[in-house]
Amino acid sequence: MALTGVSTSVVDMSGDTTGLVIAKGTTAERNAISSPQAGMIRNNTETDKVEVYNGTEWRTLVEAGNAIPPLTIEYLVVAGGGGGGGWGGGGGGGGLLTSTLPSLGNTPQFTLTVGIAGTGLGNPNLAGYVAGGDGGDSIISGTGITTITAEGGGGGGYYNGYSGRSGGSGGGGGISSGSSGSQNSGGAGTTGQGNDGGFGGGYTNSNGVYDGGGGGGGAGAVGNNGQASGNYVGGNGGAGVICNILPAVGATAAGVGEVSGTNVYYAGGGGGHTSGSNIQTVTYLSQGGIGGGGNGGNYYGNTSAQSGATNTGGGGGSAYGASPYGLAGAGGSGVVILKYPDAYTTSLSTGGGLTSAVDSTTVPGYKVESFTSGTGTITFS
Repeated sequence: MALTGVSTSVVDMSGDTTGLVIAKGTTAERNAISSPQAGMIRNNTETDKVEVYNGTEWRTLVEAGNAIPPLTIEYLVVAGGGGGGGWGGGGGGGGLLTSTLPSLGNTPQFTLTVGIAGTGLGNPNLAGYVAGGDGGDSIISGTGITTITAEGGGGGGYYNGYSGRSGGSGGGGGISSGSSGSQNSGGAGTTGQGNDGGFGGGYTNSNGVYDGGGGGGGAGAVGNNGQASGNYVGGNGGAGVICNILPAVGATAAGVGEVSGTNVYYAGGGGGHTSGSNIQTVTYLSQGGIGGGGNGGNYYGNTSAQSGATNTGGGGGSAYGASPYGLAGAGGSGVVILKYPDAYTTSLSTGGGLTSAVDSTTVPGYKVESFTSGTGTITFS
């Protein structure tokens, strides 16, 4: 419908018994408008929001009639943690990246991947002389942005002289079959994402007592070295880092998965394996780094290692890898977290298993959406 023959700049359509009904339709119908003009206004029937064309793009209006704020998206991307090696080093924490995406209008679309956990050596029928599996990468990609890839944590090295694997943070070095005091290097961490794993120690031939495996590196610190003769304790995992700006899932001093807004850590390294015959109790276990890293196991205590905490990117602890001497731990899965103004909504593609949860109360004026598994597309509106 068009109004014709209007001689003034104001059209009076006032009335006190009803309301003005404006053009309405779906997002697809809006996008099909061939030549939208600045000031054009319509109601989106999919989002139930009023939209206005500003000459460049369609923007949404809020209740007071003001245009919603620009779509700024802060992100935290944490890859999956590496698994602990057999009789060796702890897994490295997943790579961690955090920053802000460039502004791309109010209806951008991104493809997200949440990194899977690296496998730990956990076959009860086999001796555990195998490296831990690397964690999976976590990724954000889309038109107009440079792809963001947090690299999976490196798997822990294993017995008989094998170094930790490189990754977001490197896995700890395995226990050496060389002379007393010899060491195997930890895997290298990725610059800007994590740190190196610790060295694994050698054993003493005279008494057959093996030394400790290296701790996996964490996003905030290198992994600690296994004690290389005399104490035989595995190195502690490197600490993760605090990401308070995105308080959704993570490991805190009070527990894993707490939504607290303070002291939320991610991507701690896994603890190395302890092998001394004179230290059989669970008090002699290497510690996983804060941020989801799993503790290492104890060979003579027949103690299994811990896996990294889910959705933290923590590395898995190392253990012998066979029953009854304890099993190595898997890494913790990764997570992708986006923080954006609460006037916006998101929709996920079907397939790929991409799952998320939205927290709209912890940070006033913002939504914090945590993607905890899978791969898929997210669209803002």
